[in-house]
Amino acid sequence: MLISIPEVLSKGEVQQIREHLDKADWQAGSQTAGSIARHVKQNQQLDDNQEPAISLGNHIVRALSQHPIFISAALPDKIYPPKFNRYSENETYGAHVDAALMQIPNTQQSMRTDLSATLFLAEPDEYDGGELTIETQYGPQTVKLAAGDMVLYPSTSLHQVAPVKSGARVASFFWIQSLIRDSQQREMLFDLDQSIQKLTSELGQTHNEVVNLSGVYHNLLRQWATPA
Repeated sequence: MLISIPEVLSKGEVQQIREHLDKADWQAGSQTAGSIARHVKQNQQLDDNQEPAISLGNHIVRALSQHPIFISAALPDKIYPPKFNRYSENETYGAHVDAALMQIPNTQQSMRTDLSATLFLAEPDEYDGGELTIETQYGPQTVKLAAGDMVLYPSTSLHQVAPVKSGARVASFFWIQSLIRDSQQREMLFDLDQSIQKLTSELGQTHNEVVNLSGVYHNLLRQWATPA
């Protein structure tokens, strides 16, 4: 399931983040890639363990915790601290699959990557090329969203970033371990929750059908959830 989530950040928040990023020191992204990805990764990244990456990442996590569509779609258990990358002219990231397990920085904890996320921090007209292409069961899906919007997709997906022809593509990216490990179960819960929200707006939260469906949702969540 590929989900576009609008307005994770406001335009004002994006502008403030970009002011920090545009003055930051970037390093070669290949330094943080695995042995296979290193051969196809040509971009720039911030040092995760220094400012401004730490404070900006914390800001994004706080925004995510208040976004109902993200919570509904991801049912997050753990969120990897957001990273930041930039693609300038001719930079690209070839086809790859994200690592299945990652150690959370500065902790002894590891996490399973169920979902991958890209939060766009540059408007589409700021750069040519740089589309994110994700292989899905329905074929390849190309994504290039407005600044502040985010795409969420299964970490099992083969994906790539097309070469940037001009300008600069700036984004944050990170991974989520979900309370629901199975992607089909997670998708069903998301669809059910969205239907409940729609019915609630039409009928009110005390209507019998809303109450009954909410009970079904929480009983399925109780049965399927695997918290750490």
